[in-house]
Amino acid sequence: MRAGRLRQRVTIQGKVVTQDTYGAEEITWTDVVTVWAAVEPLRGREFLEAQREGAEVTTRIVMRYRASVTPEMRVVFGDHTYDVLSVIQVEERRRELQLMCRELIT
Repeated sequence: MRAGRLRQRVTIQGKVVTQDTYGAEEITWTDVVTVWAAVEPLRGREFLEAQREGAEVTTRIVMRYRASVTPEMRVVFGDHTYDVLSVIQVEERRRELQLMCRELIT
């Protein structure tokens, strides 16, 4: 993998589920690691759901291999937040990860 391709700083966050005083679950996100990556928007679409308009952008984020990255995480890049849909280990060589992500815009 060429290092020049990884030009953006992204933060990977993990989900933390806690309970409030009434027993309801509260979801918070905590920073796990900040890495260099390549953020590549692939496609976008607009939709109408429950009489609300929305948009979705599918993005590929390429980074160096990290064993701890899972689909339960999310990625923050600037003011964009992406849900990780899948984690692809390119050629199973533990050198590069491709995160297929989705950003919902309401």
